[in-house]
Amino acid sequence: MTQLELQSILYNLKKELDKLVSTIHIDKHVEKAKDLEKLTILPDFWNDSDKAQKIISEMNEEKNIVNDYKNIIDIYETLEVTNELAKEDETFDLSEVETLVNDFNESVDKFMIKILLNKPYDRANAYIEFHPGAGGTESQDWAQMLYRMYLRFADRKEYKTKIIDYQDGDEAGLKSATILIEGINAYGYLKAESGVHRLVRISPFDSSSRRHTSFASVKVYPETDDSINIDIDESDLRIDTYRASGKGGQGVNTTDSAVRITHLPTKTVVTCQNERSQIQNKEIAMRVLKSKLYTLELEKKQAEQEAFNDTKLNAFGSQIRSYVFHPYTMVKDHRTNCETGSGERVMDGDLDKFILAYLTQLNS
Repeated sequence: MTQLELQSILYNLKKELDKLVSTIHIDKHVEKAKDLEKLTILPDFWNDSDKAQKIISEMNEEKNIVNDYKNIIDIYETLEVTNELAKEDETFDLSEVETLVNDFNESVDKFMIKILLNKPYDRANAYIEFHPGAGGTESQDWAQMLYRMYLRFADRKEYKTKIIDYQDGDEAGLKSATILIEGINAYGYLKAESGVHRLVRISPFDSSSRRHTSFASVKVYPETDDSINIDIDESDLRIDTYRASGKGGQGVNTTDSAVRITHLPTKTVVTCQNERSQIQNKEIAMRVLKSKLYTLELEKKQAEQEAFNDTKLNAFGSQIRSYVFHPYTMVKDHRTNCETGSGERVMDGDLDKFILAYLTQLNS
């Protein structure tokens, strides 16, 4: 890279930085972090441990935003210093510039994702449901591949995960699964993933090594808390108990501990079988049901808004993304036209590129 090329890059990065500075009022985040920190030193702060943990999480998130912002500024200033040194010495080593530019772009993308998560429920934990499409073993294996992809995504974000329900496939993969991902902005990140995911590959289950297309649906909804009031009439519920299947301890698989709850007016069904106690499974299933009913209400409101808007971003059940692994490698989101040739990275949980494109379009 030449010094002239570096100047051109700096010019473009400066425009991007100016846009970021004018959009993000960082002083507000600094003040909010200080205000929340003041609450943590009050004598009665730990009287309500759940509330205290939420305040600490929010404070840490605000501090992370401030630190991430400062990191972006630091990278840009390092590039400016490098540019000045290169002006003075034509032999100055510019080998690190490309790495710094990549760090700048990646840091801006991740920072923008955090800022775009501005809806009240974005901060919530997220439930994810997995259901294979038609196609037997092929689609069941694909559903399990997606299941692993989101677990890897959670690992990357240092989120906690909990299996709510998991039913093994007939030969491979899974028939259905529900997991809870716990962490700040878990739902905000993952709400972009609801819909049908399409896979094109050479099937490992086909002795003739033919290309197969498989489908699986992913549904993401926020975990509700006490701040969201969902009234459920007990008479609207049908509660069934049955013996848990699949993986589990001795007590799980030998008693009727699994619970299936059907909300009759909406035909919404939830199951939980991973706890030893039927009571525990019922409590978890009720929390999942409340979250699903809350999401149904959100979707109704969104549908009403879209009735007056010609640009529909996504409809539940639509094919949102294709993962092609033969005859070439490409992952493409059909809502935003965002695509990448790094299929392995995507399957390893690297979804930030798609999430940013979705959130940017959603907020435009």
